[in-house]
Amino acid sequence: MTSLRARTIVFDVDGTLCFDGRTIDDRILTAIGACERLGHDVVFASARPVRDLLPVLDGAFPAATLIGGNGSLVSIDNQVRARAAFGPSGLAALMEVVERYKATYLADGPWDYAYTGPADHPIVGRVDQGNLARQVDVAELPEVVKFLVVGASDMAGFAAAGRGLGLTVNHHLDEAIVDVAPAATTKWEALASMGISEYVAFGNDINDVDLLRNAERAVRVGTHPSLDDVAHVTVTAAPEAVAAEIALLAQTDRALAQVKSDRSGIEAP
Repeated sequence: MTSLRARTIVFDVDGTLCFDGRTIDDRILTAIGACERLGHDVVFASARPVRDLLPVLDGAFPAATLIGGNGSLVSIDNQVRARAAFGPSGLAALMEVVERYKATYLADGPWDYAYTGPADHPIVGRVDQGNLARQVDVAELPEVVKFLVVGASDMAGFAAAGRGLGLTVNHHLDEAIVDVAPAATTKWEALASMGISEYVAFGNDINDVDLLRNAERAVRVGTHPSLDDVAHVTVTAAPEAVAAEIALLAQTDRALAQVKSDRSGIEAP
């Protein structure tokens, strides 16, 4: 792998680093840690709200920037703030679509959440794993930053109606969910708002398209077809393969440092 200008590495989480919905394999954590020690800035960018990223990271990389809700939330220096939220009229229009399609949903505020879906839905196991928040009625949320539809009379119809409102809508056919975010909010848009334009990205799904498209090096984990035209390299969706690809970044840094040392006649540390 050739030298990269980018000193920031951006990781999607579920399906990219985390394969059981709860943990990240130690081999991946070790590889990311090696990159961080060599001076790379680490960003975790997820569809999860920040609240639900914390238990998965389990205290690792406390200096990392966190992007949650597909760009609608950011956490810098452990301070969580909403970057984008549904406006009152936009939320009212969305709730009309909810009624029309008899939709059930997970609505996230900056910290607390509302949930109306079935208790046995797979998403429930990924919500508030650390028992850090409260489940409330959607009207009690100070802002709604992300809206995940887990059931509807017509999921494709709901997705189309959401797009008609000018919202960012990702219909995940493999999981039978529709992910809705305010306006044009994406992980890449959140990065750009923080002045991060050069980065390496790892992602696995449709909500990583813009993230990978704008990366200096774009790594697809798995084979999702939406990333066919934006990925520079594809690795198997398995911890050992992902860890090896991340480790390449650290190995390249060390090799370049050795070359520079050899040229200067000074032994590399």
